[in-house]
Amino acid sequence: MRTHEAPQLDANCHMRHQADDKVKQVTKRADYTRAWFKSYTRRAQARPHTMSQCTTSSSSDASSVQSADAKPIQIVPRKAVLNAHGCGGDCTDPNFDNGRWPRDKVLALFNLPFNDLMWQAQQVHRAHWDANEVEHATLLSVKTGGCPEDCGYCPQSSSYDTGVEASKLMSPDEVREAVVAARDAGASRFCMGAAWRAPKDRDIEKVAELIGVIKAEGLEACCTLGMLTDTQAHSLKEAGLDYYNHNLDTAPELYGDIISTRDMQDRLDTLSHVRGANIKVCSGGIVGMGETREGRAGLIAQLANLPTFPESVPINDLVRVPGTPLADTPALDPLEFVRTIAVARITMPTARVRLSAGRQAMSEAVQAMCFLAGANSIFYGDKLLTTGNPEVERDRALLDKLGLRSGKAVTARLNAA
Repeated sequence: MRTHEAPQLDANCHMRHQADDKVKQVTKRADYTRAWFKSYTRRAQARPHTMSQCTTSSSSDASSVQSADAKPIQIVPRKAVLNAHGCGGDCTDPNFDNGRWPRDKVLALFNLPFNDLMWQAQQVHRAHWDANEVEHATLLSVKTGGCPEDCGYCPQSSSYDTGVEASKLMSPDEVREAVVAARDAGASRFCMGAAWRAPKDRDIEKVAELIGVIKAEGLEACCTLGMLTDTQAHSLKEAGLDYYNHNLDTAPELYGDIISTRDMQDRLDTLSHVRGANIKVCSGGIVGMGETREGRAGLIAQLANLPTFPESVPINDLVRVPGTPLADTPALDPLEFVRTIAVARITMPTARVRLSAGRQAMSEAVQAMCFLAGANSIFYGDKLLTTGNPEVERDRALLDKLGLRSGKAVTARLNAA
């Protein structure tokens, strides 16, 4: 009889372990929900809610639209069923009817037959750029982890357990070593990222020294440091900064579903300060966060209708990092990502459209279609902040296959002329 008891005991043990794992998962999600609720409550108490009702919801949803003050708290990512507009009827979504690119026209581009869209994007691309030139940029995380923001996609947020350890700001010597390596590998722009919500003035002084290191090696300098004041933006300009990255992330009406610790206007204010300091803007977004095609059209419309659209537009495919709220989001169809690149190229013809995060998971064929759709910039190197990026040799091999060559950044070319 005992020879038959062991399997039963093993099965019972396995069931107990499964139950224990389930309890741990539920507990972890409960902890996250409590942390998110506290974050949302602090923000709501600190500033009044200024979101207005969406005026583009379908008539069938009109009776269910609540006032902004009655907006229920949403847990990232939102689970509510969206209406045809993609916002659930509760948003600030501007449709840019009087802008360069009204939202419905951007959506119409997305809805074109794939071959027609690619043909149009290639025509626009060739009218403004060398179709076989790709800018190489390198991104280094100079201060990693510990960020107080709760961006649902970001492994550097202190709200989530992702295994990313918080670090101090790198020294000038450490940055110089990375800059020289990037330059020798063919990069023309060097970008530094620091996981701050908003840097302090003393942080800006330290970053200014790092910008000097980049400029001394003959590369363009770009930073992404979080929200800036007008004074801080001017200080970075005086230090020699060429570009400032500050992504809009997603469509305006979807923003609060991804992030609760800031709103879209915070992002727009920083971009205004950067423009005011005469620094070029690098701003794009992330797709594949569960948004609809309407949502992707909203992101591109927001970017294309800025007072001056960005000189550099990184399009990121969500990197699903375990421990973040968006880790289990279904992957975006690769052809939909290619469409997003093409629409960005058509609506912002003189911008560098960067094939950015998520490239590691893309096949060579998908990357080739992105270049055909108008992408003419890549992050080049081993790491993209805290997520992987294709290795340098693999990048070189692909570009050789496609007959693409490295192109210097626009301002670098002008300075050399």
